[in-house]
Amino acid sequence: MTATAARSKFLGLSLDALTLKQTVARCVTAVENRENLSIGVVNAAKTVHMSHDAVLRDSVASCDLVVADGQAVVWASRVLGQPLPERVAGIDLFTSLMEEGGRRGYRAYFLGARPEVVEQVVAQVRDRYPGLVVAGARDGYFTDEQAGEVAALIGQARPDLLFLGMTSPKKEIFLARFADDIKAGVIHGVGGSFDVFAGKVRRAPVLWQKLGFEWLYRLLQEPVRLGPRYLSTNTRFAWMVVKEYVQKKAR
Repeated sequence: MTATAARSKFLGLSLDALTLKQTVARCVTAVENRENLSIGVVNAAKTVHMSHDAVLRDSVASCDLVVADGQAVVWASRVLGQPLPERVAGIDLFTSLMEEGGRRGYRAYFLGARPEVVEQVVAQVRDRYPGLVVAGARDGYFTDEQAGEVAALIGQARPDLLFLGMTSPKKEIFLARFADDIKAGVIHGVGGSFDVFAGKVRRAPVLWQKLGFEWLYRLLQEPVRLGPRYLSTNTRFAWMVVKEYVQKKAR
């Protein structure tokens, strides 16, 4: 079932113009109605990758709800005349859903990351959100041939919330293939949020987040690994936005 919120056109993709609070409320409705709502998140890097990866693009577009995970996407949406209200960071949605789920006694399943990381995530969840029922957990190291079996096990656990701590495009492809088999109330691909939640990776201070410099904080932590990637994707993203802006003005 699709979301009822207004949608914003962004570089050929439709994004839901929702705040974090509105997104959580939409998810609660999905759980209560057993809607099997899948959530996609988009940032600058993923936008660039989708421009030449049809499988990734189709997988994200097939999600029932698609929100802006990156501040650059929010800024660009305003430049292009299709403003999004705010950034809905994947990790903020992740923790907000667990908090709300804890209050409502929801069942949650955690899939992804390394075995020791997902074990720490579960331990942290039980400590921070005692009202949230851990329906199951599994690391993200499985083959394409094993994916159907993994999806079946999740379906048997009947989670209200399924969190996928997997990288793109693996998580989007998994969602596109097995969302109907899993039948969770909400399916949210949280990317590297498991590592942050487990304390393996430091997140930027709140001020950096509000200023939209969380990417810079990550870059300063891992300049050698992330520097070339950020330079490439950020440059291409900026060019895509400029190109779209010029085309809009010419119409």
